[in-house]
Amino acid sequence: MSEGEEEEGRQVQEVVAHVYDVASSGSSEGGGGGTAILHVNRFFKDAIGLGGIFHTAIQVYGDEEWSFGYCENGTGVFSCPPCKNPMYTYRESIVLGKTTCSIFTVNQILRELSWKWPGGSYELLSRNCNHFCNTFCEKLDVPKLPAWVNRFANAGDAALEVAENTAEKLKQAKKDIAGACKAATTYLTGASSSSPSNADDSGGSTNSSLFEGTWLRSIIGISMKPSRSLMCSDSSDSSDDEKSEDERESDCQQPSGDQIEEKKDATQEQAGK
Repeated sequence: MSEGEEEEGRQVQEVVAHVYDVASSGSSEGGGGGTAILHVNRFFKDAIGLGGIFHTAIQVYGDEEWSFGYCENGTGVFSCPPCKNPMYTYRESIVLGKTTCSIFTVNQILRELSWKWPGGSYELLSRNCNHFCNTFCEKLDVPKLPAWVNRFANAGDAALEVAENTAEKLKQAKKDIAGACKAATTYLTGASSSSPSNADDSGGSTNSSLFEGTWLRSIIGISMKPSRSLMCSDSSDSSDDEKSEDERESDCQQPSGDQIEEKKDATQEQAGK
């Protein structure tokens, strides 16, 4: 049996991805944001091969392509004629492979995806039409979309995840710093090791306020109190002044030699009488 007959016996069906530029079909003539996206895609995809901003849909069995988009109510899975989506500008079609799933199995897969992909769950970076097409391809057992189709969305999603992780780490660091400050305050206020977990916020603030007040009073008292060396020098100076004054008084009170002789003669005269 030839390969073609074997594939026909297994009902092998080609799976095609239709790629659109995310711009309305009239953007190339009109202008505005759609034209800007076309220029971005032409530069990043056509010129340097990195990727761009694209919409995709999958065609298998019949004249319909299936994709996913946002809506407020109901499923976000929808279909339209191949390469004819009026909201975007058709770009190219890519054959992804061949599936052995029957048309009945494909319909079952689409019903299941319709339940799991409501329109309200659409996310531009993490759950868009390209993610839906990749999931559909997995179910059909064919290769996924080329990496360049959804590279910008994946890069944006990765950047968003990094930003969220960074914000979470900063939040945790803030908590750690606050805990360290609280522990330091508890240690300085002399509280017991078991009291911080049981004490409420008012008690903690009171202890902190008391500690700060005591600390400030100690600093002020030290700054206002004169030094010991100055006190000693002042006392020594005052004692020296007092001593010199006493000496002067004693010197004034001490009689001279003539006064002593006169007093002795007067005493002898009285004794002779």
